[in-house]
Amino acid sequence: MQMRLEVVQVPVSDVDRSKAFYTEKLGFVVDHDVEHIPGMRVVQLTPPGSAASVVIGTGMTTMAPGSLEGLQLVVPDITAVRGELVRRGADISEIQDLGGVLFAYFSDPDGNRWVMQGQTRQDIRDAHKTQG
Repeated sequence: MQMRLEVVQVPVSDVDRSKAFYTEKLGFVVDHDVEHIPGMRVVQLTPPGSAASVVIGTGMTTMAPGSLEGLQLVVPDITAVRGELVRRGADISEIQDLGGVLFAYFSDPDGNRWVMQGQTRQDIRDAHKTQG
């Protein structure tokens, strides 16, 4: 048996505002933006380098906009990625070291809460050893 989680729904109140946030501020790529049936708009967005996507839209879920929390974006260099997202206008927390694992937090316009997880300090030290 094989199963892959490839798409997660993110409940939003304003699809166009959210689409702009995810593409302009976070750099997600629009895979498609279609209205399958009247009242059901599906916008699939993929983070750079990810095999999984998120879907925002209308007519798909009963989840309240802003009720999702804890989706994690795992990045190889949290300092660099955070810096790029801040330059794009995203409001992201300072990086926190929680026992050697690095985290930063942000929310979309509806308040859906995301976590960015970086490599551990040991991973960074090991990478520098192999490069030097």
